[in-house]
Amino acid sequence: MKRQARGGGPITAGASLAEAVQDRTASAGEHAQTPQLRRRLGRADLRAVPEARRALRELLRHWGRPGRSDIAELLTSELVTNALVHTDREAVLTATVGPGGLRVEVRDFVARRPRPRVPNADDGTNGRGLILVQSLADAWGVRSHGVGKAVWFELDAGAA
Repeated sequence: MKRQARGGGPITAGASLAEAVQDRTASAGEHAQTPQLRRRLGRADLRAVPEARRALRELLRHWGRPGRSDIAELLTSELVTNALVHTDREAVLTATVGPGGLRVEVRDFVARRPRPRVPNADDGTNGRGLILVQSLADAWGVRSHGVGKAVWFELDAGAA
């Protein structure tokens, strides 16, 4: 069952170019640390896709039921690819593991909102990214920013 789309906190682009960072930031009123990955993705740099998958795999090494991190990697690569291919700008990937599960956001700097579309059989593998996100994520959405947007998804660690 899909959860309602929720908003989230702002994404900051503080990580250096192509550097995976595991920040440990405490939430207000909590003593637990929240593992987080932040990565700035270079303009049209599709090498960032497998690099983002590897960094996420490392972050999720001990997270969730079997197969959940594989789904997270797939959906993350779809969002990263979409941001780099369809905006021709830089993007910022943020993945946060919290008590409720995993939240991944890819922020770009183009206001145009993505739309899931029914892929045409003649398009090969094009046009399926958001359909996969919509089908496999527990929740997903698009959040506008002053400049651009963040496309995000959430996965519950224990869901089957």
